[in-house]
Amino acid sequence: MWTDGRYFLQAAQQMDSNWTLMKMGLKDTPTQEDWLVSVLPEGSKVGVDPFIIPADQWKRMSKALRSAGHDLVPVKENLIGTIWTDCPQRPCKPLITLDLSYTGVSWRDKIVALRSKMAERKVMWFVVTALDEVAWLFNLRGSDVEYNPVFFAYAVIGMNTIRLFIDGDRMMDPAVREHLQLDSTLEPEFKIQLMPYGSILSELQAVGAGLSPKEKVWLSDKASYALTEAIPKAYRYLTPYTPICIAKAVKNAAETEGMRRAHIKDAVALCELFNWLEKEVPKGTVTEIFAADKAEEFRRPVPETNRTLSVNEIYLLDSGAQYKDGTTDVTRTMHFGTPSAYEKECFTYVLKGHIAVSAAIFPNGTKGHLLDSFARSALWDCGLDYLHGTGHGVGSFLNVHEGPCGISYKTFADEPLEAGMIVSDEPGYYEDGSFGIRIENVVLVIPAETKYNFKNRGSLTFEPLTLVPIQTKMIDVNLLTEKECNWVNEYHQKCREVVGAELERQGRHEALQWLLRETEPLARVQ
Repeated sequence: MWTDGRYFLQAAQQMDSNWTLMKMGLKDTPTQEDWLVSVLPEGSKVGVDPFIIPADQWKRMSKALRSAGHDLVPVKENLIGTIWTDCPQRPCKPLITLDLSYTGVSWRDKIVALRSKMAERKVMWFVVTALDEVAWLFNLRGSDVEYNPVFFAYAVIGMNTIRLFIDGDRMMDPAVREHLQLDSTLEPEFKIQLMPYGSILSELQAVGAGLSPKEKVWLSDKASYALTEAIPKAYRYLTPYTPICIAKAVKNAAETEGMRRAHIKDAVALCELFNWLEKEVPKGTVTEIFAADKAEEFRRPVPETNRTLSVNEIYLLDSGAQYKDGTTDVTRTMHFGTPSAYEKECFTYVLKGHIAVSAAIFPNGTKGHLLDSFARSALWDCGLDYLHGTGHGVGSFLNVHEGPCGISYKTFADEPLEAGMIVSDEPGYYEDGSFGIRIENVVLVIPAETKYNFKNRGSLTFEPLTLVPIQTKMIDVNLLTEKECNWVNEYHQKCREVVGAELERQGRHEALQWLLRETEPLARVQ
């Protein structure tokens, strides 16, 4: 079982002796290909279900195995599927339509923009395989996948045809029919043909068979190997990021405003929660699951780890919600008693890293991975580190993790950051068996003013969308520079102004008092 640093402890606790844990990212851990090469007898065949492996991963694995004398072969029938007799049906839940007040752009205009990108690349067909890309393109959302507002579907966009591959009677919903104008007389290039979800492979094979010599089909290189192979190699145009992925990442004004609204709603809920926890934790009756229920958190902790919270240890809450306005993802680390000097020291290094990213000014065209070490610098100075990336793209009422941007040392294939992109800023520090610290805000990339403006390249920085106090009790103020101290005070002032006003408006007076206490200005000892 291969997993990254976030799950080393959990995996070790939950897997029995039949499993070997492979800790990804550690220098002695082999890749899956290297491990296979080391254990396989000569001339082996390795079977994979071609529908569940991306084309780029197939290519990499196939090359490594072939160079060692083995073959990677597609297996027609998923072998686990044949023995999983009570396998549940694929979900097929109702769809949600989003109007222009949420999306800012109609689905028809998105199709026009996509076709113009296709024309630029001289491509006749575009295959949409990522669920969040299908949802974004048609301004629809669903709930087929827990915690992600997406639905099972594919789409194939031609220069004058649109095919949507989707199952279920959900397409009979009058709101959905009206939204997609299924019963209207439309120009043929906007008429959506509905097809069964399972017919995608045969339809793509038919498209592939009917292509004339110079015609191309555009797919993501993350599309499954099975669908990629349906198009003959000479006709394929593969890219790591699709034009939909890139357009989706740059939020328009309606989406940005929606994300702001979502984060204010979220901050109100968290002020209520943390105020409640501050009173209840000292009584010794609050468990992790009780606290998670209280936050109406979506991802529940596993019952076996349902510890009682105490005033003698750090409490880390990573939570988020899906609002029609947008998607939130916030982590705060609190202590309900008196933190030790060491805990405060580690927390402050993490905070310094968080501020270094949030306040960073960088030239237009900078890739997010270049900012990753900003977040680690204070930790590295003391010989500390964390084993995950610093940030990921965040969808607008879509997947909480999305490409093509991020802030992580693990990838250099990320797209450059540009104004309108939304990412997380979440450095941390963790000690097995003792404590974990993470400070996470969702931030918006915005233009910045600089003296020389990178010779007219343009300057960028971040604006925090998350507005939840950072516990000052955990900060060793003497480790902060004056600039960092000012950043915390200005951030807390904004929490007061924006979230305080909303708590006041809703008459949530206790939570408001908590917010005011938690955002008292820091003062550095001169």
